[in-house]
Amino acid sequence: MPVTPLSLSRQVAAIDTSHTGESRLDRVLSRPSVFLFVILTAQLMVVLDSTVVNVALPHIQARLGFSGSSLSWVLNAYILTFGGMLLLGARAGDLLGRRRVFLAGIAVFTVSSMLGGLAVTSWMLLAARALQGIGGALAAPSALSLLTTTFREGARRVRAIALYTTMSAAGAATGLVAGGLLTEWASWRAVMFVNVPIGLVVFLVGRKVLVETERRYGRFDLAGALTSTLGMSGIVLGLVEAGTKGWGSADTLAPLFAGAVLLGLFGHVEHRASEPILPLRLLAHRTRSAANAARGLVYAGMYGMFFFMSQFLQDVDRYSPIRAGVSFLPLPISVFLSSQVTSRVLVRRLPPRSVIMSGIGLSFVGLTLSTLIHAGTPYVEILPALVLLGAGTGMSFVSLTSASLADVSSEDAGAASGLVNVSQQIGGALGLAVLVTVFGAVTHHVQVIAGLHGAVVRAADATFIHGLHDAFGVGALFALSAFTLVGALVGRRPRMAEPIPVVVPQLLEGFEDSAA
Repeated sequence: MPVTPLSLSRQVAAIDTSHTGESRLDRVLSRPSVFLFVILTAQLMVVLDSTVVNVALPHIQARLGFSGSSLSWVLNAYILTFGGMLLLGARAGDLLGRRRVFLAGIAVFTVSSMLGGLAVTSWMLLAARALQGIGGALAAPSALSLLTTTFREGARRVRAIALYTTMSAAGAATGLVAGGLLTEWASWRAVMFVNVPIGLVVFLVGRKVLVETERRYGRFDLAGALTSTLGMSGIVLGLVEAGTKGWGSADTLAPLFAGAVLLGLFGHVEHRASEPILPLRLLAHRTRSAANAARGLVYAGMYGMFFFMSQFLQDVDRYSPIRAGVSFLPLPISVFLSSQVTSRVLVRRLPPRSVIMSGIGLSFVGLTLSTLIHAGTPYVEILPALVLLGAGTGMSFVSLTSASLADVSSEDAGAASGLVNVSQQIGGALGLAVLVTVFGAVTHHVQVIAGLHGAVVRAADATFIHGLHDAFGVGALFALSAFTLVGALVGRRPRMAEPIPVVVPQLLEGFEDSAA
């Protein structure tokens, strides 16, 4: 019988019991279910946080004075630091010990959630969200690694990973509803505070039940992590500023220039680093690069759907927060169901490229339908767009995950898996920045303020809808670009890898992995 950290801890506990007597608490904590509770609850917390915030965005904007363009940073501050630090977080777990890094990540996430709930200015909330991203980047890779090292190959690991991915799906759906409940019954601050008690429980129980893994020797590519994260942040900031201040403004050009320089420096650092955070050879493979780029483009359109649709439902159609949250449920449900059908049926009967392109095509249709909504559109007419976008995303991501790992050597498996996550996060951040810029340019910065009456509201609503149509239209162009990339660069029957579980604490996390 193989010895795992979990079985070893049980043997040690049994030896201690013969001498000192095992308490009831010790017996409870030694159960595999308690270990799973720690890992799964941590995953729930990270996934829940992303979707909870989406529904609360209109209230955050009203209370902390965000502009329409700067509001996107409530999301981008998190996904940029998470995506930029994810590979470094995985490396930290290898070098420092996964238990130590996991607990440190949970602690950072919990404290930053508390600070976010206490924020009284916009910059305080953005700083807290950035810290949450760092905490998530530390905790998420180590959580999955602890799960796979504790449960060796076989039925137990399959069941454990199935529970892990199911929790991801449940967390995404729960977050949408919980965000509406907390915002409507308490305040937007509750969507940040909800992580605090969850994080404390995970941290305290995790200290008792998690066993440290063996540390490896190596170096941190801190320069690579910082230059990539700051470079992407500069690009996103420049795009957002362009929507409010124009392309000729110094506030637009300066961060764009700085971001481009930092990304160039990142390439130089990775080329010279002995242990790069992103081996540049991974980018030379045509199928992998096309799949990662397509993944980012599709996710960008979906992320824009959440950002703008949540504001439309609450600010224009006057939905309550809880009603708006429930309205999004068909999207994650359709993602889950379509990924299951794809993995069990479609990938066995159709070429991978056909599956990917069909899924992206459904996403394109869903985003195109979104350009037809207007003030007072009944929900039954919005529903098809949500379902098609979700079904297309779930269908395409199953095969995109495999294509992103095609022909990867064992030494690059971890970095390639991390690149899948990074492409999704960075694609979402850049895509949202572009959509916000388009929306700002079209609407001329008109903000919809709930509670006004008469012609002012009607004019504001009309302006908002006009900007919304253009933003969703650009989102559809993202999907069309992804469709073209896959058609041009992914072979008819490429060699596909067995998907490595990836850690994505956003809405779609776990759906494609559980299906694959």
